[in-house]
Amino acid sequence: MMNNMTDTVKQLLIINVLFFIGSIFVPQANDLLALHYFESDKFHFWQPITHMFMHGSLMHIFFNMFALISFGSALEHFWGAKKFLFFYFSCGIGAALIQSGINYYEFHSFLNSIDIDFISNDLKSIVSTEMQNGNYFDPSLFYNNSQEYLLKYNINIDSSQFYDLFSIASINQSTMVGASGAIYGLLVAFAFMFPMAELGIMFIPVPIKAKYFVPIWILLFDVFYGVLGKYFGFSETGIAHFAHIGGALVGFFMMWYWKGSQFDKNRWDK
Repeated sequence: MMNNMTDTVKQLLIINVLFFIGSIFVPQANDLLALHYFESDKFHFWQPITHMFMHGSLMHIFFNMFALISFGSALEHFWGAKKFLFFYFSCGIGAALIQSGINYYEFHSFLNSIDIDFISNDLKSIVSTEMQNGNYFDPSLFYNNSQEYLLKYNINIDSSQFYDLFSIASINQSTMVGASGAIYGLLVAFAFMFPMAELGIMFIPVPIKAKYFVPIWILLFDVFYGVLGKYFGFSETGIAHFAHIGGALVGFFMMWYWKGSQFDKNRWDK
C-alpha cells in the first residue's frame, strides 16, 4: 500500500472536507446536494455526483477519506489520474443508480400493496408530510401530520396500509450522502490489483489478504445487513448498503472487463 498521497486523491480529499465544512455552515446545502429519491420534488440532476462529496457525520467522512487515501493512492499510482477518476466516479454514480433502482422498486411495491387509487398530487402531498424527529422518521409524527391530507382526500386505510404508506414517505424523504459507493469500488479494484496485500481491521489482530478481506467484508457487513436486515426482519442500520454493494459490483465488472481486454496487462497479478 502506498504511503504517499497522490495528487488526485489529495484533491478529492480537500473537496470532500470543504463540502463537509460548508454543509455545517450552510445546512440548506444538504437538501440541494444530497441524493434524493428521483421521483421526489427535491431531486435534481446533479445529485448523483454531488452526493459523493457530502457526508453525514465526522466519523462518516473520516472513514471514507481514510479508505480513499489508503486504497486510492495505490491505484492512482499505477493507473494515473484520468483512469483513476473515471473509475472512481463510475463506481460512485453506479452505486447511486443501483440504490435508486432499489428505492423505486420498494416505493412502487408498497404503493401497490396499499391498493388505493391515489391522484398524483394527493400522493405527493401525503408522502411529503413532515415526520422527521431528530435523525429518524417517526411513525406517530407521520400519522398525526398526515391525517389532514387523508381526511381531505377521503382516504381510509388500515394499520397495515398505514405502515406501507409510512414506508413510501420514508423513501420519498430519505437522502443518500457519502463517497462510500466509490470507496467500495476502490476496495474491489485494490483486491484485483494487489490480492496478496495484507489488510487489518480493528478487533481482528490477524492481517487478512486483500483477496479474502474485501469479499468477506462486503458479504458480512453489506449483504447480511443490507439484504437480510431489510427483508428478513433484522434491524436496519440506516446505511445505504445497496449503494455499497452497487459500487462494489460496478468496480468488479469494470476490473473484470479491463483485465479481460488487457487494458493494462503488465500490472495484473497472474
